[in-house]
Amino acid sequence: MFTFWDKAQSYCDGLSRRNFLQVGAFGAGLTLADMLRAKANAAAVGRPTRAKSAIMIYLPGGPSHMDMYDLKPDAPAEFRGEFNPIQTNVPGVQICEHFPLQARMWDKLSCIRSIISVDEHSDSAVMTGKSQRENMTANHPSFGSVVSRVRGDQANVPPFVSLRGSTRGTEPGFLGISHRPFSPSGPGIENLRMPSGMSADRLQHRRSMIETFDGIHRELDNNVAGLDAFTARAFDMISSGGVRAALDLTNEHQAIRSRYQGVEQFLTARRLVEAGVGCVTLSIGGWDTHGQNFQTLRRQLPQVDKGVAMLVQDLHDRGLSDDVAVVMWGEFGRTPRVNGNAGRDHWAPVMSAMVAGGGMKMGQAIGASTPRGERPQDRPYRVAQVLSTLYRAVGIDPANTFPNQTGRPVYILDDREPVRELL
Repeated sequence: MFTFWDKAQSYCDGLSRRNFLQVGAFGAGLTLADMLRAKANAAAVGRPTRAKSAIMIYLPGGPSHMDMYDLKPDAPAEFRGEFNPIQTNVPGVQICEHFPLQARMWDKLSCIRSIISVDEHSDSAVMTGKSQRENMTANHPSFGSVVSRVRGDQANVPPFVSLRGSTRGTEPGFLGISHRPFSPSGPGIENLRMPSGMSADRLQHRRSMIETFDGIHRELDNNVAGLDAFTARAFDMISSGGVRAALDLTNEHQAIRSRYQGVEQFLTARRLVEAGVGCVTLSIGGWDTHGQNFQTLRRQLPQVDKGVAMLVQDLHDRGLSDDVAVVMWGEFGRTPRVNGNAGRDHWAPVMSAMVAGGGMKMGQAIGASTPRGERPQDRPYRVAQVLSTLYRAVGIDPANTFPNQTGRPVYILDDREPVRELL
């Protein structure tokens, strides 16, 4: 049995978003072997023709669109804030001055500046296409869980890894617990590390002991099967070391580790998709900036800039840019007007997202908000439409259906119209 906790994330409503686990799932002693067995019992559906992957970077708390990818230098001071735009290497596209690395490589990036979201502190919308309020009854699966269901088990690699733990937004919903993410602090990725003090010889000895006990069972009852194939696979996932090696950053060249210093999650994500993981989610910073917005962003934006630039350039250098889709966004934007605490409050009418790779068309700024950044001025897109585009980028048809808990077929997404400019 495993007990694990992850970092709590506090927001302005005073609630702690500690990553939750419910009794009856991992919290009830589900082992890695149990999880693999449950996954195989789920009916397989069509697989993408090519094994593509996605990295979803989540900025919890709601990042300010006005201070990142949608600056308004001509707006009144109380709207435009303290940051200035800089020119990217794509004519006509400007982004924040604290994103110089991205500006120099904008031909490898794009942003969508006209996304309509929902006003709630939850990653449910950007991970499932439905708000948390809707999902209390819809129980819709997250993007990573859908990737897990469609791809299935491949080469002893977990299809869905969350470097930020298991939250409501990453839950598998009606797809079942076998499609929960493997988490660094849980019985997924942590169990793919060799147990402390455990050598490969001891691990093999432990496997032999299970085989011996299974032999005793066979003598007592011929109906008892031999060593369960899924238990064997759990051992193989530990002993083969593919994902363990990806998680161990000491296997990376020192020069590369130095480049990623302070943003190591981005390097881990890149190594995981190289190892064959279908979807990796990660988060960085806290973005609920009701006060001291600019002070916080002066510290956090350079970190984001570094992480994104290193990751996207590495994917290009390794020939993976078409096979790995990257998205970075939060749950909503922030108020165009700066408040009395030098902060910005929640703003669902419009937000921005950065995307890269996946064979999508780069070097764009798609859509526009009004001159004061208050709402979409043209090409408004819903969150689900961005997800629809990402599903297509990894080879999954968002019109696929899965049976929900009552057996009724349910579409992956209800709103399946993509962001056409990216295709």
